[in-house]
Amino acid sequence: MAERGLPVVVAITGASGAVYGLRLVQLLMEQGIPLYLLLSRNGEDVILQETGRSRDEWLREFRAVGSLETPEITDYFSPIASGSFLTRGMVAAPCSMGALGRIASGTSDSLVERAADVSLKERRPLILLTRETPLSGIHLENMLKVTRAGGIIMPPVPAFYTQPKSIDELVDQSLYRVLDLLGLPSSRARRWNSGQES
Repeated sequence: MAERGLPVVVAITGASGAVYGLRLVQLLMEQGIPLYLLLSRNGEDVILQETGRSRDEWLREFRAVGSLETPEITDYFSPIASGSFLTRGMVAAPCSMGALGRIASGTSDSLVERAADVSLKERRPLILLTRETPLSGIHLENMLKVTRAGGIIMPPVPAFYTQPKSIDELVDQSLYRVLDLLGLPSSRARRWNSGQES
């Protein structure tokens, strides 16, 4: 399998900011990257509450563009539950503090945590778009544990040097940074050195 053909695992957990995960799926599909999409139960509720569209409506839209796998989060026989199955890495967007805590403690209560654990043990990128503020000491300790284990904590903090004109631009700019970390840079990303699209 060619390196660019390696799949990416995207998890949408129950924090606010479902748009980050949904838009990331779109950006990866535009590049033709195979995907495994994991939706926690709370993540599905947040998608409906924040977008007014159900999980199934979003999946129909995605599948009209390309193919993606959507294993149940209880399916430990999914390929992504094993380190022998090659992936490019995993992104939790957004990542709730509950999911962060379970990942930090190494528990595998669902396929979300198991896939994250696999990314860490196999030394593959694990990028967590943590969504919470203010942060407690427990949150910070869990972030440090994941970082020390090789994960990347990346709260989706907007950058304003690009002079964004819309929320969509703010979301995309954060996700372009995620694509950079996955080794899949977008030509549409605005870079600090020029202020222009590269």
